[in-house]
Amino acid sequence: MIPLNGGDLHINWQKELAQAFTSPEQLLDYLHIDPSPWQQGFQARRLFPMRVPRPFADKMRPGDPADPLLRQVLPLNEEFELVPGYVADPLQEHDSALPGLLHKYQSRVLLVLRGGCAINCRYCFRRHFPYADNAPGREGWQEALAYVAADPDINEVILSGGDPLMAKDEQLSALFDRLEAIPHLKRLRIHTRLPVVIPTRLTDALQQRLSRSRLQAVMVLHINHANELDTMLSERLNQWRRAGITLLNQSVLLAGVNDDAARLCQLSERLFEAGVLPYYLHQLDQVQGAAHFAVSDEQARALLAQLLIRLPGFLVPRLVREIGGELSKTPIDLGLEPC
Repeated sequence: MIPLNGGDLHINWQKELAQAFTSPEQLLDYLHIDPSPWQQGFQARRLFPMRVPRPFADKMRPGDPADPLLRQVLPLNEEFELVPGYVADPLQEHDSALPGLLHKYQSRVLLVLRGGCAINCRYCFRRHFPYADNAPGREGWQEALAYVAADPDINEVILSGGDPLMAKDEQLSALFDRLEAIPHLKRLRIHTRLPVVIPTRLTDALQQRLSRSRLQAVMVLHINHANELDTMLSERLNQWRRAGITLLNQSVLLAGVNDDAARLCQLSERLFEAGVLPYYLHQLDQVQGAAHFAVSDEQARALLAQLLIRLPGFLVPRLVREIGGELSKTPIDLGLEPC
């Protein structure tokens, strides 16, 4: 974490964060769902804590245990299954270049700005990530920024986590100042799910700060289902787009959530209405505890073939997987003849 001082001016989203559900029983009671069929799986919180903000819970369908948003966050007994090939560090990230800094790609570095998230998605590829070992403190952040400043091949910094928007606006602005002072940087990218689960996190102050940055600002959201895009979130995203901030989305293909062509088409259409371009559709990272979300490559290819038929090309995300140690995302060939 970057220990920068700043006033607590944006309390609304922080209050909503503090009121998040951390108990499956409380969440299911809120949704009027009988918890008894799922009770045994609630122990999976020992493997990965549960956290679900109320604004996200309000997007779920009351009384529906198969709701696709609920499925993403409810601890299940399947998380205890040990499946061959599913490991704690599927992307080989646990050994970083420096504490808090991952340099996987030649021109880009990733700063693990915050270890926590507003929501704990059960398929998270960093559910076992050693965040405590990647919290470098003030001297460590000085070293990380010096690393970026010393390498002219780096032209983009990606803020990740956890979720970088767990930091306050004032802390983020102070970091932006330091990144803007590095002359070879061109772009600042923020990977976040926090606005999806707490839309009030998209504050006017943060939007205005990014709009006046000399760096091209890109925000990459993580939205898996069209129901995650309610009216408040869509309006705020369109405001950010009109302010000149590039908005992209990457989804994860998840069994029981979005492994359906109609659902994926609806997601792309709803994203575009909100000013967001579909970017990537990821195959599941093979993290231990998440195998029950897996969709086969064969099914993934069939789904993308349907999207190509039903959607204009700019609304079709690229189907990819990330392989630890590779120098880029790996596209999944659809096996189609060129048009």
